Amino acid sequence: MNERAAPTEDTQNDAKHDPISADPDHARAGTADARMNDAADGKLASVLVIGEALVDLLPGDAHAPEGRALPGGSPMNVAVGLARLGHRSQLAARLADDELGGLVIAHLAESGVELVDGALDGQRTSTARATLDENSSASYEFDLDFSLPTPDLTGIDVLHTGSIGAVVDPGGAVVRAVFAEARNRGGILTSYDPNVRAAIMGEREAVVGRVEALVALSHVVKLSDEDAAWLYPQLSPSEVLLRFTELGARLALMTRGRDGALARTAERAFAVPAPSVRVVDTVGAGDAFMSGLLHAVSTPSIRRALLGGDAGSTADGSTLDGSAFDDSWVDAALATAARSAAITVARAGANPPWPEELGTA
Repeated sequence: MNERAAPTEDTQNDAKHDPISADPDHARAGTADARMNDAADGKLASVLVIGEALVDLLPGDAHAPEGRALPGGSPMNVAVGLARLGHRSQLAARLADDELGGLVIAHLAESGVELVDGALDGQRTSTARATLDENSSASYEFDLDFSLPTPDLTGIDVLHTGSIGAVVDPGGAVVRAVFAEARNRGGILTSYDPNVRAAIMGEREAVVGRVEALVALSHVVKLSDEDAAWLYPQLSPSEVLLRFTELGARLALMTRGRDGALARTAERAFAVPAPSVRVVDTVGAGDAFMSGLLHAVSTPSIRRALLGGDAGSTADGSTLDGSAFDDSWVDAALATAARSAAITVARAGANPPWPEELGTA
């Protein structure tokens, strides 16, 4: 569903906190070559994101009366966010060699995202026409190419998917096969954000089945409260997160707009408040939360903790080798994710933070 802003609206940051910049002319992170070297050295993760990349067609405003065409798509936004934070980030999406495809390619190159082989074989570049309501929340009409390339998992530390491409075939079938391969290989942290688009995903029962199949293949799952309300209208937020951990997720999270975010492992529940920030728009807010979260959990030690249950776990949440699941890092990871979303909603469009802004440089 539409991702609402994690931060509260129409308030300023407390003077005790670092200001969240709304200036898009911020410092750039290192080069793609540097990220590749760091990933090879084990300093940062090598991440593969599979799913749609498209162009958001935004309505006019005071700065651009005729509207704007901006690269977007939930998986692409996550790939960009992770590349900006210094990871080697590859995107398995379908684009065309056309004018709109050129916009996306240039945007990816600016942040250091690499496209996998076969990404440019599309007939047209997908679009999402956005409208903003009185609260600056975005809704979309889509014109999509639903196909996806099949990526190589060699050397990948983290695999992420989400939204339309993860559910709607033929791309959805590719995603499910790639996630199954990743889990069979072992050693790859898998992540999923349902990011429901009810108008084009199909009937609820079928969508729930496909969502739950991917939840079962994912170590980390994040959804919004609006996603949860559409998927499981009969369940409370805590019941939804519990269901996801019972399906196999090691960490399940729910963003709740101005009410912050909830999370749970098999052992316990967590909550983080929303940072206070003046909201410009909410485009890309949930994706920035996701990239900030994956950045926080991609360290080797946390990846090992999240991967530890691949061999199975007992009823009390300990792994079969007898070691307890260490979730002492969850609060800090939630705070990083919430700040990433707050920075993004404080400026126009899907514009996730760089390390200097997030405080991880």
